[in-house]
Amino acid sequence: MLVLVAPGQGAQTPGFLTPWLELPGAADRVAAWSDAIGLDLVHYGTQADADAIRDTAVAQPLLVAAGILSAAALGDVHPGAVAGHSVGEITAAAFAGVLADTAALRLVRRRGLAMADAAAITQTGMSALLGGDPETSVAHLEKLGLTPANINGAGQIVAAGTLEQLAALAEDKPEGVRKVVPLKVAGAFHTHHMAPAVEALAKAAAELEPADPKVPYVSNKDGRTVTAGSEVLERLVGQVANPVRWDLCMEAFKEIGATALIEVCPGGTLTGLAKRALPGVKTLALKTPDDLDAARELIAEHVNA
Repeated sequence: MLVLVAPGQGAQTPGFLTPWLELPGAADRVAAWSDAIGLDLVHYGTQADADAIRDTAVAQPLLVAAGILSAAALGDVHPGAVAGHSVGEITAAAFAGVLADTAALRLVRRRGLAMADAAAITQTGMSALLGGDPETSVAHLEKLGLTPANINGAGQIVAAGTLEQLAALAEDKPEGVRKVVPLKVAGAFHTHHMAPAVEALAKAAAELEPADPKVPYVSNKDGRTVTAGSEVLERLVGQVANPVRWDLCMEAFKEIGATALIEVCPGGTLTGLAKRALPGVKTLALKTPDDLDAARELIAEHVNA
């Protein structure tokens, strides 16, 4: 059984969209999305530098556009479940048919702008902790005033808070943690620092008419499969200021019998976690169109398996 997943912010790199725009119709499609949301996705996905695409208001719609575009290039796929990490949940909502593609891009544009505004109030950021015991690490983070914003499983927790708090963490790692890695994000996402963005996103969501998911949709909130489109949308709004439980999502994949996992462009982060947490599950990351043939072979082997 195949699971299709979408990465979150920080997965983007300069020029990563360039080869995808060479696929038939892709450039026109992305140009239309750009017009719909008032953001030049083609420019940011092909020419902009790392600092420009680190901007939350740019990175989020760029990631969702890339995810939808690369998934469409796979053809007519019927996964056993879909999920996304953080902003990738909006990509997954498009996969599941909860939101039309353009509606998903409009929502993520509003999300990115609202979260960028919230991040501008206080200088904040996020750092990944590699290794260590989760309970020990969480207790240590709380002592420093930090939030375990992403509990990713496979020995990885992401801390979020002020830059001063993150500097203190770099100097005082939890016992057993091998390394603390600053992430390419511009705010303390999934924490109380994002509370101002929740209201703005709720207003944007109220304008939408979600459909119920056509395939099982696994939520970041608790790893539960959500069957109502209205609840998917409600969770997308609340998740902005609450921790991502990707560890519970992977537990859900295991429970529903996943045998393969494909991560859409710009893939790599979630397949890396799956390789450590889901032994025996075949994984594939879509980085460029060169990966499509292998992905289609994997789909043929594992859809309905």
